[in-house]
Amino acid sequence: MLAAIAFYVLSIVAIASAFAVIAARNPVHSVLFLILTFFNAAGLFVLLGAEFLAMLLVVVYVGAVAVLFLFVVMMLDVDFTELRQGFLSYLPAGFVVALALMGELALVASAAMSADGAPIPLAPAAPSEVTNAEAIGNVLYTDYLLVFQLAGLVLLVAMIGAIVLTLRHRPGVRKQNIAAQVGRRRADAVELKDIRPGQGLG
Repeated sequence: MLAAIAFYVLSIVAIASAFAVIAARNPVHSVLFLILTFFNAAGLFVLLGAEFLAMLLVVVYVGAVAVLFLFVVMMLDVDFTELRQGFLSYLPAGFVVALALMGELALVASAAMSADGAPIPLAPAAPSEVTNAEAIGNVLYTDYLLVFQLAGLVLLVAMIGAIVLTLRHRPGVRKQNIAAQVGRRRADAVELKDIRPGQGLG
């Protein structure tokens, strides 16, 4: 009973926050609602017994991707009012895409049922003697090693793109010259003064 209540509460909050991500006018608020969605999805993973996926969702997506989105949005200073112009012209195409996605979901739901209407029995995800984290690690680093490395490469490209987008070259900014610092000589930096007693440097 308690698990069912937790499931419905987390699901309702996740759906509401996911809708707020696309409905919020402020992009910073959208990212904050996205973080709330991730937290509720992590709670649903915990209810399913996938505690490793829940931890991964919080650490990777909330701790890295969503924060990266937040910083990029704040640093780019994008005029979102201009981007929202002409939004209604894309509604027909968006409606067609939504219908296609609904058809795919219906196809998957119908394929998951057997001929007599009973759900297809699913095999256990992992043997009982292996922990959840160990089972996922075995699959990731054996069967899907190449895909896992490609996903890391995509994240690396996204990080470099965010840095390039936020890098601004402004004139008159003093920059560090490593070669000049390393090649600096004592004669260029030190000047000896013979000060007589009672006199200053002036």
